[in-house]
Amino acid sequence: PNTPVIDQAYSKLSNSITVEWRAVPGATNYMLTAQDGDSFIETIVKNSPGTVMGLKPATLYRITIRSINSGGKSQPSPFRKVKTVLAAPILSVHSPSCDSIAVSWKAVPMAAGFSVSLMRSDGLGRMLKENTTNTSLIFTNLDPGTLYTIKAYAWNANGMPGDDFTYNQRTSPNAPVDVKVDFNSGALRAVVSWMPTEGALTYSVTVSSGLLKLRCNSSSASCVVPSLQCGSEYYVSVTAFNDAGSSKPTDAVSLKTIPCAPVDISIEEDEPGHLLVSWSSVSFGYYYVVFVKSDDGLEVHCNTSYTQCHFQSDCGFTYFISVFAYNKAGQSPLGDIFNYTTAPCCPSAFRAVFMSGDTVRVTWAPVRGADLYETRAAGGSGVVLCKDTAAACTLSALQCDTPYNITVYSFSEARGSNTSCAPQYVATAPCSPEIKYISKESLSVISVQWQSNNEEATYVVTARGEAGLWHCTSTGNSCTLMDLPCGSAFSVSAIARSPAGESLPSYSVPLETAPCCPNDVILTQVTQSVTNISWSVGMGAQTYVTTLESPKGQAKCHTLQNYCLLGCITCGTNYTVSLRAISETGLTSSCTYQGYSSSACCPSGVKLYRLSTNGIRVFWRASDETINYNADLRGSKGNFSCTPSSGLSHCDITEIPCGDVYTVVVAPVTDKRPKLTFCPKKIYS
Repeated sequence: PNTPVIDQAYSKLSNSITVEWRAVPGATNYMLTAQDGDSFIETIVKNSPGTVMGLKPATLYRITIRSINSGGKSQPSPFRKVKTVLAAPILSVHSPSCDSIAVSWKAVPMAAGFSVSLMRSDGLGRMLKENTTNTSLIFTNLDPGTLYTIKAYAWNANGMPGDDFTYNQRTSPNAPVDVKVDFNSGALRAVVSWMPTEGALTYSVTVSSGLLKLRCNSSSASCVVPSLQCGSEYYVSVTAFNDAGSSKPTDAVSLKTIPCAPVDISIEEDEPGHLLVSWSSVSFGYYYVVFVKSDDGLEVHCNTSYTQCHFQSDCGFTYFISVFAYNKAGQSPLGDIFNYTTAPCCPSAFRAVFMSGDTVRVTWAPVRGADLYETRAAGGSGVVLCKDTAAACTLSALQCDTPYNITVYSFSEARGSNTSCAPQYVATAPCSPEIKYISKESLSVISVQWQSNNEEATYVVTARGEAGLWHCTSTGNSCTLMDLPCGSAFSVSAIARSPAGESLPSYSVPLETAPCCPNDVILTQVTQSVTNISWSVGMGAQTYVTTLESPKGQAKCHTLQNYCLLGCITCGTNYTVSLRAISETGLTSSCTYQGYSSSACCPSGVKLYRLSTNGIRVFWRASDETINYNADLRGSKGNFSCTPSSGLSHCDITEIPCGDVYTVVVAPVTDKRPKLTFCPKKIYS
């Protein structure tokens, strides 16, 4: 086809050039060529206009065009020289304050100047535009927290604009306004609220007091700051944040918390019936309220800006006192609760009743506030005191036959004593006798002697024990207790009786009768030289001494048990049997019993001889020719025995099965006792 002719060529973007031409008849495509020195870029387009892409900014190119059809390509058109426009500046944008945006960029080659425009992204307001040869500028007097669109481009020396660069930037938010602090005195926390500010995404609340800083972050228009301290002043500020940065902190709002509980509280009864409560002042305490509640439920209070209050009080009451400090933030926390007890009231309805020779029981009506009562009995040679929490007291250490002046005082631990009502006079009963001596006239007869200074008194002596009670009575200084059982322990005391009353018992004197002899004694021979002796328990006995005695010797055993093994017993010997029962204190009863004869002696030299295939003869040496013996054979196939005639020392056993092992025992023959089992054994097979 024919060669096309370029009408015009121009660059609107830094990486492309656009070419316009008249269409060539018969051409189906066109080839655009942009040449820069030895390098070139070709592009096939359908019709005019056509654009060559991928070029370098601010570069001069030779532009040619060829027409193309099925027959081939035309000759290149006459070239046109076209320079690409400048590259767009790459912006760096930030918001240094809530009403400004700073824009900066790197220098663009071949640029003579730059144009930067700014407008709200929502289209409101007017557009701001600045031309500059610098690489930075600042737009001021902008709306806080607002999204702006920034567009910038460079232009060359001929004023030709280059590519533009668009960037969206939000201004940092304005500081919140209308900051309010709502303090919760009970929980010691604050709720901080404010009016939302345009463009803010989050908020940070700073609560500071000296070096202490508390922070709270929120995406809403309020925030809770916990764990505040009483008696402190905090300064509260709020800062708004968005993706552009932070606002300036708001002006600090002062927050004074509730005062702390007052300390150093003292309570004094400056005069009877008047209480003075005082305390130390506390920070931020504008006034104080003192609550005084008595233990009967009645409560009064005092409101003052000073550090002391006066209250009326009654005797015998406990008052519970608490002090609170107040300011505009509210009431201080509950501090220590103090109690104060006034002096107790005077006892009334006093009554003294004679109880025994040296005992008086004093009673009275309980009085309010008394923790303890002291009863004082003055008379005789001194003073007797009794202290008790009950409204009664028994004076048991008074002198007998003596008048006393008895007075009752009431006490409280906190306030001390108050004097009692009028005293009462009483006389004590007879004096208690003193047991001087107890003598044993026989095993079951005891004589008791005592000493007393009472006149016209009757004395009763009592012996008390597990076995029962025994009494004797006399108007003199002695009496006799009869028929006391053996092996028993008694406590002996005496009392004096007169028209004035009955004395206290005398000090008890212990009395012990000798232990009882065991009723039954049993002797059993265990081996030829050992005999077991046992007996029933003797009342009152702790240990026993048993003795077997014969002309050949003596066997003795001392034991805590009711049995004993006696060794070195001679066989075939008659023994006398005696036993001594000994009490814990060493009292002894000697007991004698029927004699005992040990068993006959076992034979010695036992030998066995075979008589035939089924017979055996047993020989031995007798310890006494007058004793009869018995021989026993025991085996798995049967048991056999033989007893010889009197005076013989052997016997025969026949018809015994062969092929067995036998145990042979030769023992004396006893009439009444069980067969003896302790004689030596022989093995025969």
